[in-house]
Amino acid sequence: MSEKYLKEYEAGYTPKLVMEEASRCLLCHDAPCSKACPAGTDPAKFIRSVRFRNFKGAAETVRINNILGAICARVCPTERYCQQGCSRSGIDKPIDIGRIQRYVTDYEDALKMNILEAKPLNGKKVAVVGSGPAGLSIAGNLAMEGYKVTVFEKDAKAGGYLRYGIPEYRLPNAVVDKEIKRIEKLGVEILLNSPVSDLEKLKKEYDAVVVAVGHNKGKVLPLFAGKRFVKTAVDFLHEAKRRKGNIKVPENVLVIGGGDVAMDTVTTLKLLGVKQVTDVVYETFEEFKASKKELQGAQEQGVSIIDGFVPVALKGKKVVFQHRFVPSKLEVKADLILLAVGQYTEAGLLGLEVNKMQEVTNAGGKVFVCGDIGSGEKTVVYAVRGAKEVAYAVKKYLGR
Repeated sequence: MSEKYLKEYEAGYTPKLVMEEASRCLLCHDAPCSKACPAGTDPAKFIRSVRFRNFKGAAETVRINNILGAICARVCPTERYCQQGCSRSGIDKPIDIGRIQRYVTDYEDALKMNILEAKPLNGKKVAVVGSGPAGLSIAGNLAMEGYKVTVFEKDAKAGGYLRYGIPEYRLPNAVVDKEIKRIEKLGVEILLNSPVSDLEKLKKEYDAVVVAVGHNKGKVLPLFAGKRFVKTAVDFLHEAKRRKGNIKVPENVLVIGGGDVAMDTVTTLKLLGVKQVTDVVYETFEEFKASKKELQGAQEQGVSIIDGFVPVALKGKKVVFQHRFVPSKLEVKADLILLAVGQYTEAGLLGLEVNKMQEVTNAGGKVFVCGDIGSGEKTVVYAVRGAKEVAYAVKKYLGR
């Protein structure tokens, strides 16, 4: 069943369909969709370009404003941002901005457009720790400003959670590879198999250091600690993507959690052919944290989603849940239990302190933080936004 996992779940637009969708745009003067985009990708402008068949201009708008434009087109929860701001929502349904952006970036790739250019080197060197969405974005943004940027990545390939976490059906690694090559063409050097354990050494060698390590470790509830039939959803998704879906999974799997990682997990299980996938969630549907689009996709695959329950006991492979608001219990037995109950960072290994939100609290001097360990939402589009803000802060700090 790995063929389903490897195929993009949502088909891209054809030229005819993208024109039809763009023609639905009301060309709002105040461009609420652009105001609602955290990364400032400016959908109003690139949709206008598509509507008038200026696809090159549309690609330039996307890429100049969003260095990971092809990735965001596929994984951004647009219903929370640009599509929520779309004026068309009050008439029928919002413009499918993500799919238009995907068409535009696919067009850019097909024509092998080279939109981004770096300024001449200014003599300043910056080290970036981590090559996830935040690390790649900050590296590219600083390189375009003339900084010599070196990225230190602990794994054998760059991409972080983009490569090892987001399922292939949502984000093919081929797309990640192309985005990385664009950034490398700007002069960014990515050192693989290069974990960093000493920030002081980097601070001596570089004019500034940006730490962009992500929340790459899955949390384990005490109730499930040390159980061989229990894994974190993060580890499961990593293995599935690394092995391109060629993994053995039992026919009855329980997932605990209701965020985007949980939705990726349950949908992946279904695409791999698992017959019974049950997802028990702490939040009620009114409180749900996952993207509505990903939730809908999971439900369409036949996942059983039960909301409002908390795990309170473990009897062998049977989990006992208690409802949060009503006096009722639920028991679910499964051959494999996957926990999607939160993630944390390894920033402490670098001597950085984190708060309860796993955000760094003691960066200062030459050290800047970006991405999951900074403030803001933990999404790719917010990583792009944060990278722009941190690039500006680094430039101001270095006086160039």
